[in-house]
Amino acid sequence: MVWSQSELDALRSAFAAGTLRVTYDGRTVEYGDADDLLKRIRVIEHEMATMSDGAKPSRSLAAFTKG
Repeated sequence: MVWSQSELDALRSAFAAGTLRVTYDGRTVEYGDADDLLKRIRVIEHEMATMSDGAKPSRSLAAFTKG
């Protein structure tokens, strides 16, 4: 998934203000609590840092078998 800097900036501003509702790029998202919001910020920061290092983000698929 590709995130924008505007989304990250909006998330950081909301977290700093103690708000759980975030609006960016014409979208509004409301998070359940501050931990959810902070987790989202950390995921985006990690993905952006990984992509700026020239590495591709890792992806994995779940496998299921009938027991």
